[in-house]
Amino acid sequence: MRWKRKTHHGGSSQQEQISPTLADEVFAIDDEVSHLSKLKSEPSQRTRASLYAGKKRPISTFKLLSGRESNRSGMGRFSSADCCYALRKHLPVKGPWCVDDMDSEAYISQFSSDGSLLIGGFRGSHIRIYNAEKKWKIQKDITCKRLRWTVSDVALSPDRRYLAYSSLSPTVHIVNVQNDIRESHANITELHEALEFSDEDDGYSFGIFSVKFSTDGRELVVGNNNESICIYDLGANKVTERIHAHVADVNVVTFADDTSDVLYSGSDDSLCKISENNPSDLVANPKVVVVEVWDRRCLRRQKPVGVLTGHLDGITFIDSRGDGHYFISNCKDQSIKLWDLRKMSSTTKECTPKAYEWDYRWMTYPSEARYLKHPYDQSLATFRGHSVLRTLIRCYFSPMHSTGQRYIYTGSSDQCVYIYDVATGEVVEKLRWHGSIIRDCSWHPYLPTLVSSSWDGYLVRWEATEDEKDPSMLRTGKQRMHPEGYTMSFVL
Repeated sequence: MRWKRKTHHGGSSQQEQISPTLADEVFAIDDEVSHLSKLKSEPSQRTRASLYAGKKRPISTFKLLSGRESNRSGMGRFSSADCCYALRKHLPVKGPWCVDDMDSEAYISQFSSDGSLLIGGFRGSHIRIYNAEKKWKIQKDITCKRLRWTVSDVALSPDRRYLAYSSLSPTVHIVNVQNDIRESHANITELHEALEFSDEDDGYSFGIFSVKFSTDGRELVVGNNNESICIYDLGANKVTERIHAHVADVNVVTFADDTSDVLYSGSDDSLCKISENNPSDLVANPKVVVVEVWDRRCLRRQKPVGVLTGHLDGITFIDSRGDGHYFISNCKDQSIKLWDLRKMSSTTKECTPKAYEWDYRWMTYPSEARYLKHPYDQSLATFRGHSVLRTLIRCYFSPMHSTGQRYIYTGSSDQCVYIYDVATGEVVEKLRWHGSIIRDCSWHPYLPTLVSSSWDGYLVRWEATEDEKDPSMLRTGKQRMHPEGYTMSFVL
């Protein structure tokens, strides 16, 4: 089988607006999204007026509680924004405590939508499902079938009954996670149903990087390194849509909201061309480094309904705010960008390629590239500080219930979890303990708990309160760069 992989490059031009240094770069954000973020995560006007006559002063939790008890606001209860404001004072930054310690790199950590389950994916053909309500007890231990190198992504069905998992092959497998079988060995102790995404026209085997269930659980959508997005109808048991979406690996695909009509996709999309002066001199052409937006009601055109330009390199992950408007993307240009779907354009604007080359899988990011800005940047805000190297590092909005989505958090190749304030762009917390790259992390949808998964083999949790008596607490000095029995890693 022929394997296809492209070298990834950044992008810039002489036309680009170059800021003098990142230290001097002033954070800017669209007024509307800043206002919405504050509206959902700061005390309501009624509460503030009842406590401080409308003055914008910090309000202690004690002040909020005493005001509620005396019903000073006249509502007799907290608003959702009041709750988020109180809970924001208790971020999950204590610890960490060990959830699991494996002999291979941890690639994935994801809570279920209700927070009852935690899914961990590991390079050594392993997926484990932990019961978050029963002291992180392993509920199901899955040994995967036909796994090529690693578990690249997982998706839990909306009813939390089935788990879909992918790897660097054109096959997605589905396993029942709610039955009584704890040790699930593919097609030995339990059937792992195989869904084939390859086509007769495919001249080589491709890998799947991203998999998602539709809201109704009837379809799966995947992004792959065959430069396409595929939609699989589980009832018909076949691929019903195959969109040739990009000109490079499709690293991520996700839904804009619960309707499952609008899709976002992110890709490497950095074309290589041969220089006229030296045939061996490859330079990057970033003219198509965009986020693409797809409306499933218009897929027959095989064209996106719009694109958003601003990144200078391959996009590693996309997370939607869930409102059909805002979403964020993580990128190999070492930034997270915040976007508004309503500001998309129908065409991409080209910019001249830059004259340097790099590969994020084994090189550091070029220092000169950190000062570059896309001349046609359509994003609302840019968040910098974390590092995106060697693997497809993920980023997310913090939960609506406990934070009002006030924060953006991400893993990083510098072994930290970064938490950014959406309204200010500041790094409000930086969680340090791991000894290697943190590819994924997940914030509990309701509780102040955050789980991070690292290439050091650890799956750990961070809490808002400290319990030093818990024997699973990890101390300084127990860190390691690689899991026990480590072998050289391929990069995903």
